[in-house]
Amino acid sequence: MDVYLFWIMAKNTVTITDNSTGKSIEIPLLQGTEGPATADIGKLYSELGIFTIDPGFTSTASCESKITYIDGEKGILLYRGYPIEQLAEKSTHLEVCYLLLHGELPSKTQLQSFRSSIGHHSMIHEGLKSFFNGFSRDAHPMSIMVSVVGALSAFYHDSLDIFNPEHREISAHRMIAKMTTIAANSYKYSVGQPFVYPNNELSYTENFLHMMFSVPAEKYEINPVVADALDKIFILHADHEQNASTSTVRLAGSSQANPFACISSGITALWGPAHGGANEAVIKMLMKIEKPENVNKYVEMAKDKNSTFRLMGFGHRVYKNYDPRAKILKETTERVLKALNVSTPLLEVAMKLEEIALKDPYFIEKKLYPNVDFYSGIILRAIGIPLNMFTVIFALGRTPGWISHWMEMIAEPKQKIGRPRQLYTGAVSRNYVDISKR
Repeated sequence: MDVYLFWIMAKNTVTITDNSTGKSIEIPLLQGTEGPATADIGKLYSELGIFTIDPGFTSTASCESKITYIDGEKGILLYRGYPIEQLAEKSTHLEVCYLLLHGELPSKTQLQSFRSSIGHHSMIHEGLKSFFNGFSRDAHPMSIMVSVVGALSAFYHDSLDIFNPEHREISAHRMIAKMTTIAANSYKYSVGQPFVYPNNELSYTENFLHMMFSVPAEKYEINPVVADALDKIFILHADHEQNASTSTVRLAGSSQANPFACISSGITALWGPAHGGANEAVIKMLMKIEKPENVNKYVEMAKDKNSTFRLMGFGHRVYKNYDPRAKILKETTERVLKALNVSTPLLEVAMKLEEIALKDPYFIEKKLYPNVDFYSGIILRAIGIPLNMFTVIFALGRTPGWISHWMEMIAEPKQKIGRPRQLYTGAVSRNYVDISKR
């Protein structure tokens, strides 16, 4: 029997009528502090016996959150109400971590206490170091990171009561602190260099650079421009609403899994080239273009519907305007290249590609502006971060967002396990046939 639905929108409700049965249901319209109204369809199945389907969840709110807001049409990104432009200019990554976790910017005393706690937890258990030796030396650092983060619960099981607020906070601090050490160790192991212990006299980002690039045989000088650029990358990647990896963390967390397992699941989702691997794809594209004189040819190929070539690092799933993070990193890119006096064909290709795309009517009309992945890839390449570490850097920056969403979800009184429904299109009920008759 065909089912016909009629939607009648009132001020605070939507009335849905099933014309085949004559049954109606009033759906409440919920209004957040920002953004469009949201229809609460929780009783749609129990009242009318139907589900909704929304591939990719492009029109579905999976949760209520107070952490991040994005207006893709206007190019707005807010962390706890604060514009990303202000945070990137005036704040530090650790201050943003505190903001995401607690909802407010810290006082001077609170920030000092938070820094001290993160520093206290920056080392990893010595027994965990042997875990790295089980991997092949040519293993991708992301595969190492996924495994080691998931194994943290075996070493830090003294604070895994997810219903204890103190335990949740300890786990959050441990996760943010140890991610830098795990990320740096993943790289060090892949290149056969000794692990470097964290130095709590350094800032969060300086400490990561120290563990990443220093060696026991010589002193490593941290370039302040590089440290500032990487800190901005961490801030800009700290959270981005209900993206694939954050939604994965929430879904895993809804089963009451421990926080380290949940973050590991987020890292796994981030690893995909359509998500966290995009900045790596940008560099591979630039390597394919090879030299500046080839840019025009590849731009024309990108416009050709019959060509399989795609320009990576342009356009965004959410932003239909200029990605606000990209604007910030564009300026940062220029400072880094100038400070390091870097000039390579790859970066020359990137700069020419950006110049053409920003002026070309085709890209302007389709709103294909350079996004955050385009510029972050260039910066990471310039400061010496290897290609296989790009997504690791993303994961490091996104960790405070993941853990903040996990904490928010666990604290919700009405929190329940995630259980999406489906539109079944398989075989109808049928009887088993003995193998001799098949």
